[in-house]
Amino acid sequence: KRLQHILDQKELNMRQRQWLELLSDYDCEIRYHPGKENVIADPLSRKEREPPLRVRALVMTIGLDLPRQILNAQTETRKPENIKEEDVGGMLVENSRDPEKVR
Repeated sequence: KRLQHILDQKELNMRQRQWLELLSDYDCEIRYHPGKENVIADPLSRKEREPPLRVRALVMTIGLDLPRQILNAQTETRKPENIKEEDVGGMLVENSRDPEKVR
C-alpha cells in the first residue's frame, strides 16, 4: 500500500526518490493486494510474531574431577607415541636432532 502512495506524495526522501527513478524506467502498474487475498506472499511476512523465549538462568555444572580429567588428557597427548601419530607432515620428527626422539 505504501508503494502505491509514494506516487502521490509531494515530498520524498532520498531513498524514495531513488525507487521512483528506478521504477520510472519500466512500464508497470502498482496494485495493492490485502494480505489475506495475496496467497503468494512471502510466508515469513505473514507469520504471526511470537515473543522470543527468554532464558531465566543458565546453569553449568562442572564436576570436581574436571581438573584431573584435563591433566590426564594433557599427559596422554605428550606421550611420544601420540605425538608421532599426530605429527603433521613429519615436522616434529624431521626437525629433531634424533629422528627416533620426539620433542
